[in-house]
Amino acid sequence: MALLASPLASNDVLMTYPVPTTRHVVMLLLAWGAWSCPVAAQTSKDFELAPINYHNQSTTNRISTLQRLIDLDKSKLTWTDRHGYLPAVLTALDIPVSSQVLVFSKTSVQVRQISPRRPRAIYFNDDTYVAWVQQGDMLEIISMDPQLGGVFYTLAQAQSKQPQFQRDRGQCLLCHANRRTRDVPGPVVRSLYTAPSGQPHFGARTFVTDHSSPFSERWGGYYVTGTHGSMRHMGNTVIPLDQPTRDFDYQSGANLTRLDGLIDTDDYLSPHSDLVALMVLEHQARMHNLITQAHFETDTVDHYDRLYNKALDRPKGYRSEVSKRRIARVAENLLRYMLFIDEFTLKSPVRGTSKFAEEFSSRGPLDKQGRSLRQLDLRRRLFRHPCSFLVESPAFARLPKPVLTLVAERLRTVLNTRMPGEDYARLSGDDRKTVQEILDAKRPAWWVTASENPRSKSKK
Repeated sequence: MALLASPLASNDVLMTYPVPTTRHVVMLLLAWGAWSCPVAAQTSKDFELAPINYHNQSTTNRISTLQRLIDLDKSKLTWTDRHGYLPAVLTALDIPVSSQVLVFSKTSVQVRQISPRRPRAIYFNDDTYVAWVQQGDMLEIISMDPQLGGVFYTLAQAQSKQPQFQRDRGQCLLCHANRRTRDVPGPVVRSLYTAPSGQPHFGARTFVTDHSSPFSERWGGYYVTGTHGSMRHMGNTVIPLDQPTRDFDYQSGANLTRLDGLIDTDDYLSPHSDLVALMVLEHQARMHNLITQAHFETDTVDHYDRLYNKALDRPKGYRSEVSKRRIARVAENLLRYMLFIDEFTLKSPVRGTSKFAEEFSSRGPLDKQGRSLRQLDLRRRLFRHPCSFLVESPAFARLPKPVLTLVAERLRTVLNTRMPGEDYARLSGDDRKTVQEILDAKRPAWWVTASENPRSKSKK
């Protein structure tokens, strides 16, 4: 369930691959064979090497931008005795207080300060996540970089004339760059069985959740405020370590609209841990990681193709069939997720308790018919129009050209085809028509380019 983990620094040795000579070709072929295997996945060390060089690259995200402004005395963070720099950081990063969700499991580096009576608060917008702990030593932050994916920072909760965000050098990747994040650096939302102390049930099953997850597997270790009818989740509930998890009580934490008696909400910026905010958080965390995976996979494919082409005296720009399949795979995974193909169908309407739903929806520009990809449904599904709002993000727009072109062309084909195939049959004709009209109205550059490509013309 951890969204943010240990931010302690470490020293990482960075290596680069040599340009291969003929005698290196066999070794490269063996390495490429491992990379091309369908079940092979990047480890946390792979993107620390060429071509990604994760720790050696400069960053372009909200935190790096804010730090430059602070260093130039063009921005100041106001200190408060009760919450330290938290309110000022949220304001500077344009993160709404209504996004607050509360985590009571001990799944942060600041484990000693966290318990069901004193949960950690997480706040987020489209590209940045901030976590605050009562009497904690630091704010924990993930900011999504268009090229590097999640970049991890801490900000000391000690008053300073010129506060400094410290970039993590690798420790966070132990929890935030593994199979749960698709082996790229990024956020993860985990649901787990939690004891009254906040201690997770080690050895019990845990769930990485997104919009496809059954309701019954979501939010173990979180507080949840909101109504959800007959559906049941794991939030608001603990189970002693000496009890089997099969005895978990799904009823006691259902449909809570207030946290009175569970925590002192006056200690937080908001009294809510909004159900709708949690659902959006789940969706975008996985979407961010799929975008990052597409970045890393394509950059890696291009890197190895350049090495092979030089070693084997192939034409510059030649792309192997293996490389094409790898790019096609990450593009299709991204497309399926952003179109909510595997989304869990809500059995009852859901409703949050804060202003999050209203504020989130209002952030998106509307087309002439008053529609936006940020509009929520909350009766049968999360969003009214089944296409992720993050297709309008800088990270999506800056996807490497090969994967972005393929995603855009496949998207236009799916939206324009009367019978898009069994995999996309979940999308109704009205859904596909509306999504296309919204994209046509907003005209992001990648969408306009795809519309001009004859390969993506409609198939009537």
